Order: sequence, then structure tokens, then C-alpha cells
Amino acid sequence: MKKVLLLSATLLVLAVPAMAGGINFAWGSGCWWDNPVSLKMFACDTNSGSAAFTGSFATSHDFLTFAGMVAVVDLQTDATTLPAWWDLYNGGACRQASLFSSADFTAAPGGCVDPWLGQAQGGIAAYQTAAYPPPLPLNAPAANRARLKVAYVLTEPALVVSGIEYYAFRGTMNFLKTVGTPSCEGCLVPATLVLNQIEPRNLVGYPELISNPIANTCLSWQAAGSTPCGAVPSRNQTWGQVKTLYR
Repeated sequence: MKKVLLLSATLLVLAVPAMAGGINFAWGSGCWWDNPVSLKMFACDTNSGSAAFTGSFATSHDFLTFAGMVAVVDLQTDATTLPAWWDLYNGGACRQASLFSSADFTAAPGGCVDPWLGQAQGGIAAYQTAAYPPPLPLNAPAANRARLKVAYVLTEPALVVSGIEYYAFRGTMNFLKTVGTPSCEGCLVPATLVLNQIEPRNLVGYPELISNPIANTCLSWQAAGSTPCGAVPSRNQTWGQVKTLYR
């Protein structure tokens, strides 16, 4: 299986142009080159449907035994406190059943390379808010912010070639509890989401903490928001630091 994964990855990267290392972020189920959209509008008038966002990465050196990655997305709303509509994932949250993640890109459009080939294991490591902060001594997010951490691993390592852009993860928010009773207020409040870092890991060799954008790392929810991309804080954390939060 290991040889098959490495061979499949080698054949895939031959079809994608090389670029400098960095990360990209886009609305939709594909990477930035599949769907270069940074603004998502939603009328907030239905509980049906969903919105997806996708992160991707390119490394600056080859990973002969790519074993997984951790991604960090920071969110800040224009409200003084995090609206209930963005109160996601955690037990007891207003929309605890409305945030999911995936690393299954077997049916992706193909603008980036799939390093997972249907073999990824993992998911959401944490959705941190002021109400659901990380363990001490780390600081809790500000009242109007949230931090999403996603982690995936491979049971069999794969080949990741430097300068080739790979799919990292896909996040999906459904629209449950937007209208009606019960519902969660705040869907119309503008928000800014920033992919602050992706850290791919080698089974043998060094990891790489990637934070510089290739084309885009900032997404907007609803128009006329007042939170610029640069106002969303970042706090770099290594793979080891992230893992200690979820043991």
C-alpha cells in the first residue's frame, strides 16, 4: 500500500504546475485554483444548505514520508461578542451539530493535488471560543473570536513534492437553526476567517510551519464587514503544542 500511495502521488503532481511554498484559503469544496472566491453571502432565510471552505498548502522542501498536518483558522466577527450562530461544534453550543471537517478530496476538481487519497484520519481538534477556551496557560480567544484547529494523519506515508499545492482540509458549516424555533441569532453579522497556518509533518525528517499566503488566506462572511484580515490575530503553535491540547 505504501508504494501504491507514493506512486499515485508522484503521478498526480506531474499534472500540477509548481509554485513557491505557502497556503491558500477559499470558499467552496475545492482549493483556491478550483474556486477563487473570498466572499460568501447568505440571506439567512433558510435552515437548508451549507457553506464549505478549503485550505491548501505547498511546502518549500520535499516530504518523502508525509504523515499528516495541523491547520489553524481564526475567526473574528463584527459583533462585540461571538454571535450564537457562530457558537459551533462544542457540546452545549447553540449550533453544536453544524460544523464538520473532511480531508476526502477524491472527487475534488483537481486544481490542487490530493495527498490523502482517501486514507486520511482525523478531523476537528478544537473549536475554541471565550466560552470554550484552551487549557491554561494559553489565553482564551477574545469575546468576538473563535479558533478552529483541524488535524489529519495518514496511516501510510505519502510523497509531497516542494512547490506543488496540495489539498489540506475542507470545513463545512450547515445552516441549521438559522430561522424558526429554535434558532441561533447572528447569521447576518459579518465575519472574517483567516487561515493562519498549516503545519505538514514528515514521518522521517523535519516539519514545516507554513503561514505565508500563495494567493489568499482571508475569507469574508457577508458584505460590508468592518474587520480587516490583518485585524484577526494569529498565534503560531507547533504540532507538538497542538497535540498536547487534545490528549
